[in-house]
Amino acid sequence: METFIHALPKVELHLHIEGSLEPELLFTLAERNQIPLPYADVESLRAAYQFTNLQSFLDIYYQGANVLIREQDFYDLTWAYLQKCHQQNVVHTEIFFDPQTHTDRGIPFADVIGGISRALADGESKLGITSALILSFLRHLSEEAAFATLEQALPYRDLFVGIGLDSSEKGNPPEKFSRVFARVRELGFKVVAHAGEEGPAEYIWTALNDLQVARIDHGVRCVDDPALVEHLRQTRVPLTVCPLSNTKLCVFSEMSEHNIGKLLDQGLCVTVNSDDPAYFGGYMEENYLAIQSALDLTKPQLAQLARNGIEASFMTEQRKQALMAQVDSLL
Repeated sequence: METFIHALPKVELHLHIEGSLEPELLFTLAERNQIPLPYADVESLRAAYQFTNLQSFLDIYYQGANVLIREQDFYDLTWAYLQKCHQQNVVHTEIFFDPQTHTDRGIPFADVIGGISRALADGESKLGITSALILSFLRHLSEEAAFATLEQALPYRDLFVGIGLDSSEKGNPPEKFSRVFARVRELGFKVVAHAGEEGPAEYIWTALNDLQVARIDHGVRCVDDPALVEHLRQTRVPLTVCPLSNTKLCVFSEMSEHNIGKLLDQGLCVTVNSDDPAYFGGYMEENYLAIQSALDLTKPQLAQLARNGIEASFMTEQRKQALMAQVDSLL
């Protein structure tokens, strides 16, 4: 099964680039930028990656992001992730970045997007990995702050294709950002949003109806509302599911309880993604291997998950069809 999973041309649609910051690179950047860390070494930092919920993860996630200072730091971060993609046959990735995490620290927006986009261009020319960039608003901040970030980003609009909504769900429903996402849609950007991870199924409905998203990031709580599951089945609005993340953050107590297999069998467009792989113990192949082992998924089921990722992406139809043919050739 490992050989089959590796051979699948994989598409990742839910990856926070700041969440791919491995402890080794974190220490390297901290030293380069003279940032003190509250950990003695890589091992003690990695040992701290034990989370009880989303917020306990976010606390250490934002702490880690403090070592990202210069444009080259963002390049190095993104290039390290792309090399992992190359090793695991991830052929296309659509990456989230959180500018507010950096601009609120005084880091120029141009340095953030400049380093990331430069690495993505090199990823395509040197590794053959196509990509798209999605700017995400932090939902624990205000809608006014999101509007300000949008205005800051517009001079660089050719470098990103979509806008999303992430960070802590609890107490921050999608409709908190209704007006800014109306503006985002007017500007012609793709729209996605995190919903239904720790937040209720109702957040998925409001992301769909209020923000008019093209994809739901996470979405596993949809099972709490049978009418919502049926709606997702009929419309095939994609869910960008992150299995290792879900178990690491205690959305499911163990992988055998995960509902991705059931949602797949019900005809939903569920996809496999790694979310914040440096913190959650694995990239795309590790996520595929974990659900295959725990849920006893078959090759046709794994192939369908790969097809769903291709279908749900923002790639051209021509590239989608070529990748679909590659998946089909493996069965």
